[in-house]
Amino acid sequence: MQERVRVLVVGLGNMGLSHAKAYHALEGFEIVGLCSRHATTLTDLPPELAEYPRFDEYYEALKAVKPDAVSINTYPDTHAAYACSAFEAGAHVFLEKPMAPTVEESQQVVDAAVKANRKLVVGYILRHHPSWAKFVELAQGLGKPLVMRMNLNQQSSGNEWGVHRQLMQSMSPIVDCGVHYVDIMCLMSGAKPVRVNAMGARLTDEIAPDMYNYGQLQVFFDDGSVGWYEAGWGPMMSETAFFVKDVVGPKGCVSIVAAEQAGQGHGSSDVEGHAKANLLRLHHSRTDGKGFFVKEDELIEMEDEPGHDDLCFREQVFFLKAIQDNVDLTEHMRDAVNSLRIVLAADKSVRTGRSVSLLE
Repeated sequence: MQERVRVLVVGLGNMGLSHAKAYHALEGFEIVGLCSRHATTLTDLPPELAEYPRFDEYYEALKAVKPDAVSINTYPDTHAAYACSAFEAGAHVFLEKPMAPTVEESQQVVDAAVKANRKLVVGYILRHHPSWAKFVELAQGLGKPLVMRMNLNQQSSGNEWGVHRQLMQSMSPIVDCGVHYVDIMCLMSGAKPVRVNAMGARLTDEIAPDMYNYGQLQVFFDDGSVGWYEAGWGPMMSETAFFVKDVVGPKGCVSIVAAEQAGQGHGSSDVEGHAKANLLRLHHSRTDGKGFFVKEDELIEMEDEPGHDDLCFREQVFFLKAIQDNVDLTEHMRDAVNSLRIVLAADKSVRTGRSVSLLE
């Protein structure tokens, strides 16, 4: 029987708590510490996590518990430093997305993992969702080129808006959330991204003068495929058409029926609805001699529809397997850097008003 992986969980927000609950539930992990800026004074931890050792300072925790693995779920501006320190201490790392605020820092994280011969898994949660895997599979069967249309706008207020404002101290919505959907576009097209256009708007004085809380990016691929992604955060954002996941190809199109249309969502800020995809609509473009469709649209209902905590559990099953079975994560790490490179190029396009080449 393999020894349990001793894990330090850093960051106890929405994602950190979900991952911590997964480590608690999985036999292969043993939580040796929970760390956040105010961990020692928290009074509202889930009961199953309340008795674990707590630390307010990351480097102190890393030195004290000497973990086998570190789960980093903090704000992105700490990711690179925390991850590299974990590798230097001999630990494997699960790192929430985005990897870092810059491509250079993200590559430093990958290089540190390789140098230390430790595993690095990046939190691309959609890759672990069976319905999204089916969505990608169906899109790959539509022929080339593809037109990929995606967004996730979030009308946020109260604490949610506070979190969004904090995130925007280091990156925009199209960077923070965009890595997920650009990653999916790359999987669907299997092609090389060559150019990015983007636009953005600052819709509030509650963020820095050089930041924008709405953005849209457009990615061009070398096989002729194109994709756009739109993201906006804040109390002014619309609850109409906030969830679009749609792919068109010569042979037809496939779409995720939005969570609210399926009676499952509770608004754009509902984290449970962000990944829901259990109902897919597949349209076939082929027509007969009279120009009429020869096949009706198919509604594909996926029985396995995990919730947010379930998805985090599946991510940690993958992390555990990567450690115990010595899984080669070279492609996984390369894809994570590539998607970050694309969304950061989009951010540059917003700020310069120019297209940005990805071939340089």
